[in-house]
Amino acid sequence: MSKQDGRNRLVSDRPVDDVTATVLHVDMDAFFASVELLDRPDLRGLPVIVGHDSDRSVVTAATYEARRYGVNSAMPMAVAKRRCPNAVIVEPHFEKYAAKSAAVMRVFGQFTPKVEKLGIDEAFLDVAGALRLYGTPWQIGTAIRAAVLRETGLHCSVGAASTKFVAKLASSRSKPDGLLVVPAEHTVAFLHPQPVSALWGVGGTTQEKLERRGIRTVGDLAHTPLPSLVAALGSAGGQRLHDLSWGRDPRVVDTGVSEKSIGHEVTFGRDLTERDDVARELLRLADKVAVRLRRADVQARTVALKVRYTDFSTLTRSRTLAEPTDVAKRLHHEAVELYDVLHRPGNRIRLIGVRGENLVPAAASNALWDDDAPWRETETTVDAVAARFGAGVLRPASLVRGTPEQRPPHARQDPS
Repeated sequence: MSKQDGRNRLVSDRPVDDVTATVLHVDMDAFFASVELLDRPDLRGLPVIVGHDSDRSVVTAATYEARRYGVNSAMPMAVAKRRCPNAVIVEPHFEKYAAKSAAVMRVFGQFTPKVEKLGIDEAFLDVAGALRLYGTPWQIGTAIRAAVLRETGLHCSVGAASTKFVAKLASSRSKPDGLLVVPAEHTVAFLHPQPVSALWGVGGTTQEKLERRGIRTVGDLAHTPLPSLVAALGSAGGQRLHDLSWGRDPRVVDTGVSEKSIGHEVTFGRDLTERDDVARELLRLADKVAVRLRRADVQARTVALKVRYTDFSTLTRSRTLAEPTDVAKRLHHEAVELYDVLHRPGNRIRLIGVRGENLVPAAASNALWDDDAPWRETETTVDAVAARFGAGVLRPASLVRGTPEQRPPHARQDPS
């Protein structure tokens, strides 16, 4: 879910004749919350938070009215309620979101077969082959927004540009319910006034490093000598951000879908009830999955979680990443966030599993940045030690527990 709250909205509200902006990024507006409001129209215009009403839960989604209070997805519910005490909290209904997502993706397919689904609520579209049939990217984007609203009752925002990175940034700037076209010749002019945090791969730590050097906008970074960026961010990071700051992004819309997956699951002899115990076991499983991904020289675009309760009811949740990964730290982070959406105090868990899906060759990810690079370096070092001295010689500190009696007994692990 985007953190954009609509206050700095920028749109192309008049027709744009440009035909170079053939990469579209379409992003549903506050998707989960908007789906809930279809059944609760009385809540429109109010700050609404989707999630379990428990201080141990996390925010699944929030309306733009709630975002203006600083409420964002994955935020602890206790923090969200403090920031927005007048918020209305509604329970999530994932089966509704899946159905609406399928309807939205069908609309995209009506305009072009070149659709790269990023997650349940967003996708890249290559509309270069649709120009003769549907007109300019502005006209296509306008038609898509109208069709999505007609078919689903939901609003979406569209960014159109000549590259994926700029298209995604444009859709974010046009939220909510907007369309922004960035012609190829205007790419640099659009990018350079943006805050440096707008660049993919610039998180809080990297932003602090750059701002200490006086780099506050994308333009500042673009005009910083490359050797200075490399000194601050490393060779790969400096080069990636420098390329992005000038609008260089060689990635194309990827319609390929891989059904292969790598996963591990574990069945417990004694049910787990504590969230920390589940998180620890998810780390153990994520580590096993990551090792197998690296051995196979592939990366996962999607992380999937499987949870089976003591009554044998089973739930699965998945999340598609902005960039594929083979790093346990990333797999674990995503799996825990998926679990936190499901977690209820007192739930008794019989089985959990972590799976990497939609696998792509590691050398073919086309990533211009890699937030996981420091973690990957550490984990590949552990791989090398394990290859020489045996598995388990080095492992995360959180997995080093006391006596075997303190661990879930009779756990059975099943690779798949």
